[in-house]
Amino acid sequence: MFDYHIHSKFSSDCNTAMETTIEKAINIGLEEICFTEHIDYDYPDKDWIFEFDLNQYDRKIKEMKEKYDQQIHIKKGVEIGVQPHLATKHKKFMEEETFDFVICSMHATEGKDLHSGEFFNGKTVEEAYGVYYQELYECIKDFKDFSVLGHIDLVKRYTKEKSKENFHDIIGDIFKEIIPEGKGIELNTSGFRYGLESGMPSTDILKLYKECGGEIITLGSDSHVETTLAYQFTESLVLLQSIGLNYIATYQDGEPVFHPIRTLLK
Repeated sequence: MFDYHIHSKFSSDCNTAMETTIEKAINIGLEEICFTEHIDYDYPDKDWIFEFDLNQYDRKIKEMKEKYDQQIHIKKGVEIGVQPHLATKHKKFMEEETFDFVICSMHATEGKDLHSGEFFNGKTVEEAYGVYYQELYECIKDFKDFSVLGHIDLVKRYTKEKSKENFHDIIGDIFKEIIPEGKGIELNTSGFRYGLESGMPSTDILKLYKECGGEIITLGSDSHVETTLAYQFTESLVLLQSIGLNYIATYQDGEPVFHPIRTLLK
């Protein structure tokens, strides 16, 4: 198994030491993990500063790789929180830094964070979803230096009611933009932990991704504590296989490496 969405103390919303997570990953039999710490420039909630010392991060990853070399593969990743006005800054960031794997996520829309609920004020659920997906679409047209889109339907986590629309048209446009460029999506299993009926994205969106010709899928727990590593991974692999997505991707120096799901389920 491979968990490709993990946070540590380098992310301001996490207090878990890398060593704690790595030793838990070894204990439960994971073959490879990727730390994907938050970079969210201009995050609207000023109580959270999603930036960190990149040189220190690089040194720590190298130290962990050396320490646990014979027990588990450890990759260096980042989760970039996109907003339309940050495209140039993100491009410069990626020109200056090197990662095995990059998640492109949207945690703020219209300059407002999703988690506080402010973004949803004065909008119907359908209006909020529409704005969220349209802004994400605009972001990925301008910013290309990523591996996969993270929890693409994150907006549903913060709404109290379900949307009556599925927004497949705009989501399909997003997929048609990223798939020809060799970009993938993640199946983020944290949705189950937050009381949703599925991971993120939901099954209908995973099917849409397949219909659009998508093949690159990573699996991530979005863990901020070691106890949630690889959460619901077996069930998620079974789901992906049932849809016709036959491989899970890991990354080496920014390039995907494919692993047959049928082998992982043996």
